[in-house]
Amino acid sequence: MTFGTFVSKKRKELGISQKDLAGMILREEDGQPISPQYLNDIEKDRRQPTSDHMVEQIAKVLKADKDYLYFLAGVLPADIRSQAMTPEAVVERFKAFRKS
Repeated sequence: MTFGTFVSKKRKELGISQKDLAGMILREEDGQPISPQYLNDIEKDRRQPTSDHMVEQIAKVLKADKDYLYFLAGVLPADIRSQAMTPEAVVERFKAFRKS
């Protein structure tokens, strides 16, 4: 499953239109809602969310786990990215993740 297909599926399960969902997702930089076309591009996997802020808003509105959405988006959350780790520590964590 991709980020876009998950968003589309959950949105439909909750009975929310693309226009309504787009109106609930505010851009971090100016507080304005994203456009329905932008959301459509996300759902069709032509675009990815541009910020942690957007991933977390989508998760909240769709009542989804934000960590799962980060996984689907292919990015690590800011709290993990900000940890100071050596290259060796990063490799060890990825190895442990792959084993589980």
